[in-house]
Amino acid sequence: MPFVTTADGTEIFYKDWGPKDAQPIHFHHGWPLSADDWDNQMLFFLNEGFRVVAHDRRGHGRSSQVSDGHDMDHYAADASAVAEHLDLKNAIHIGHSTGGGQVARYVAQHGQPQGRVAKAVLVSAVPPLMVKTDGNPDGTPVEVFDGFRAALAANRAQFFLDVPAGPFYGYNRPGAAPSQGVIENWWRQGMMGSAKAHYEGIKAFSETDQTEDLKAITVPVLVLAGDDDQVVPYKTGAIMQDKLLPNSTLIIYPGFSHGMLTVNPDVINADILKFIRG
Repeated sequence: MPFVTTADGTEIFYKDWGPKDAQPIHFHHGWPLSADDWDNQMLFFLNEGFRVVAHDRRGHGRSSQVSDGHDMDHYAADASAVAEHLDLKNAIHIGHSTGGGQVARYVAQHGQPQGRVAKAVLVSAVPPLMVKTDGNPDGTPVEVFDGFRAALAANRAQFFLDVPAGPFYGYNRPGAAPSQGVIENWWRQGMMGSAKAHYEGIKAFSETDQTEDLKAITVPVLVLAGDDDQVVPYKTGAIMQDKLLPNSTLIIYPGFSHGMLTVNPDVINADILKFIRG
């Protein structure tokens, strides 16, 4: 299987499909998932003539279950290692949730200075800062994330069923029609990864202040979120991203959930394609 070895010896798994001379789209997955979460989008954009790339974050999926480096700086550096290894240029970087934070840091600190990035897309993304602080009074209380850590440590397998069966895809809303396949695929991806990486990743996605990353990104950025996102509230996520980014386009979808890229792919894919070709 294709891997790239990072500076600290971590093996990062990646997929690279399509013509090597086509414009690349690099996908960055959410917590605690893997590159497989982008299957629908990778097939869609491959059929639209793009080169599509996705990698498993360290400690997730098929990448090394290393002890250290479960923070946004390492996540971004690992993404850069993949982009440099494949020599991706004029690339579109698309990130969901934690992957959106990974994209913001990668673009600001690696891809943009290297001249590799054309545009970016943030989908239900965590920046600028999720946790409630004195400077971020509308954020989510740290006790919520402490609850995630406690549930993961106590029974990760059950926790990884409860999240997709409930708030992640909005399956806990009245009238929702849960897909057992979607729930089990979320569980499958999560359980492939390392409990330590997932535990420490909660701090990475919730407590990393990415205000300066967003301010530094000058390439065009499409910001997408659902107004029924129960994981990353759009008012402290997407709305703030749009305010901080110098060159952004914002779309808020009525009724869409955190996992809208999976349950509403036709809408999401079409809007991303329009942005890329616009």
